[in-house]
Amino acid sequence: MALAVQSGCPSTLGRRRERRVLLVQLDVGPELRRVRESQKLSLRSVASAVGVSASLLSQVETGKTQPSVGTLFALVHHLGMSLDGLMAPSTRESVPTTRGTTRARDNAPQRPAGQPARPVVQRREDNPNIELQNGVRWERLAAHDATKVDPLIVTYAPGASSSADGKMMRHESVEYGVVLEGQFTLRVDFDTYTLEPGDSFCFDGSRPHLFSNHGDVPARGVWFVLERRDLSYEVVHDHDGERNKVAR
Repeated sequence: MALAVQSGCPSTLGRRRERRVLLVQLDVGPELRRVRESQKLSLRSVASAVGVSASLLSQVETGKTQPSVGTLFALVHHLGMSLDGLMAPSTRESVPTTRGTTRARDNAPQRPAGQPARPVVQRREDNPNIELQNGVRWERLAAHDATKVDPLIVTYAPGASSSADGKMMRHESVEYGVVLEGQFTLRVDFDTYTLEPGDSFCFDGSRPHLFSNHGDVPARGVWFVLERRDLSYEVVHDHDGERNKVAR
């Protein structure tokens, strides 16, 4: 786990002053490896299941490279994890590591005995964040153990995309959110939408989709990912429409 230094400008006694905020930056590779090994799954079998090379997965697990949004979704779903469990260090050990047809946290106690409930307020400096491939950052907001919603602040650098190779992805969840800054391009099926500050969206994640930032400034928004059905993940090829299921 590393610490990323960022600045913010909160208001104090009616005056705005700059402060330095330390965000908890997570290295998800070791946790993915821990869960994979606990299930006695080989590196090669998991890589094949999620549609990446064994060498790439090895680099992700050792922190030498970061996964794309699509690859992270595939790994999380294939290993029976949840985004919240991956991004919340305090709950990692309580998340079972046995794959099934429902989310791992659905079959387990929400908190181990003696572990305190999550705080009502989560300060900005306590927000875990993941730096993904291609200039995408996820920052997890306050969440509740009893819900299946993953709340995120999502930032796409100029030129960033949820898939580095232009492939659309699909997963069994509902995505909805609102744009705060910059401009997102959203593709869902064969339709393309331009999203600007104040615009919101909601769609079934099982439909092929792709987020990207074609602008010259960062794009930022608040995303909610609501899990709703059995685990499933697909990548849809961008050119000829051929679908290749890579995990289920």
